[in-house]
Amino acid sequence: MALEALKGWTSSQKHVVAASYLAWMLDAFDFFALVFVMPEVAKEFGVKIPAVALAVTLTLAVRPLGAFLFGRLADDYGRRRVLQVNILFYSLFGFATAFATSLGMFLVIRALFGVAMGGIWGIGASLAMETVRPKSRGIVSGILQSGYPSGFLVASVVFGLLYGFAGWRGMFMVGLVPGILLAAYIHFAVPESPAWRRPATAGMGKHLVHLLGVLAALTVAMLVFQRYGRDDGLRYVVMGAVPLLIIAGVLTPFIRKHWKLALYAILLMTGFNFFSHGTQDLYPVFLREQHHFDNATVSVITIILNVGAIVGGLGIGMLSQSLGRRRTVVMMALLALPVVYFWAYSQTAVTLAASAFIMQICVQGAWGVVPAHLNELSPAAVRGTFGGTVYQLGNLIASINAVFQAELAESADWQTRLHIPGAITGNYSAALAVVACFAALLIATMMYFGPEAQDAELGAAK
Repeated sequence: MALEALKGWTSSQKHVVAASYLAWMLDAFDFFALVFVMPEVAKEFGVKIPAVALAVTLTLAVRPLGAFLFGRLADDYGRRRVLQVNILFYSLFGFATAFATSLGMFLVIRALFGVAMGGIWGIGASLAMETVRPKSRGIVSGILQSGYPSGFLVASVVFGLLYGFAGWRGMFMVGLVPGILLAAYIHFAVPESPAWRRPATAGMGKHLVHLLGVLAALTVAMLVFQRYGRDDGLRYVVMGAVPLLIIAGVLTPFIRKHWKLALYAILLMTGFNFFSHGTQDLYPVFLREQHHFDNATVSVITIILNVGAIVGGLGIGMLSQSLGRRRTVVMMALLALPVVYFWAYSQTAVTLAASAFIMQICVQGAWGVVPAHLNELSPAAVRGTFGGTVYQLGNLIASINAVFQAELAESADWQTRLHIPGAITGNYSAALAVVACFAALLIATMMYFGPEAQDAELGAAK
């Protein structure tokens, strides 16, 4: 099946898949660079780790703004051109993080990075899925999604090799040049999607309105967080987003027509984002703070778990082509449940590495189906916007994860009430396990009862 899916690719198809994969990989690298150095950033600015974890929350919370803004541009002006611009933006903001002189400045830059990060997934996935043949979508879906753990893997390697002499600021400087080179590669080697057609209503006026709206929403979100703090601030941001989404749905003919599909996809992606971020974002912190492993050991374990994630994404994405999207995801989500205990409660570096490897096969195995699944479900006219936006709205809801898990880990009361083993302050094991189990069950339920449109016509090559 794998060889058959890989046969007969044109040069253009190879370039498109490579560029979309690399765009997501470099984006993920810039995101995950922070999770390795949160303790050092906290020390630099004289705060505790949960205060720095707010940067992760902010990045995830504002990604829907970027998905909508860059997605609408991609639907009007083409996937390829907007993907180039988007890559340059996230590379510049990632680089700028290294020059933050205060926690406030650090948070603002990471929020702007989050907007840029939000656009990449939807544009890259739609460009690839519209370009390759239907029988290749399963394996291409796995390739694209493996870009995320590949970025985590690169961040693991860079942390192990560079952090000792470059410090946390050096971690954020690494991605600029690769980002510029990737944008140049897309300009010279990657063609536009064969399915994209410039709509008759395309015009810059509405996009200027979109940009002003995004900047206004970002400003309001930052002010809310500044005024109310990370917990209440996030609650108010999410509460404010709900009526805005309802108003947008009433005013937008597409959403009025497809509101059930949009709601389903948002809830599904909420589960998926808790699944990935709940098993990845604080895992290096868990290894350092609870197990007190040195930097080299943390780097090796995260490299191993990301190899598992890549194996899962590639292998299971390919499997979904024959087994079906829904059945494949349900199987991987349920397989993760018995792994949770060993992944969260093992005591040695070897057993933690082995269980993390298996856990990420399950997590990213399920995720490897998502690019194909969402693009096949998406209405054609807004494919550049739909997949990325529902994905990032799920991220908005799940953006509380890093702070939520960090605070759960620091509180022993809830663990005692629920009779959770090891009810102590600093118990990251319990916090990780609770979120992982919740996410796996939510995903399995949503996919089991949800729709499937495997091999739907996307305008791609036959």
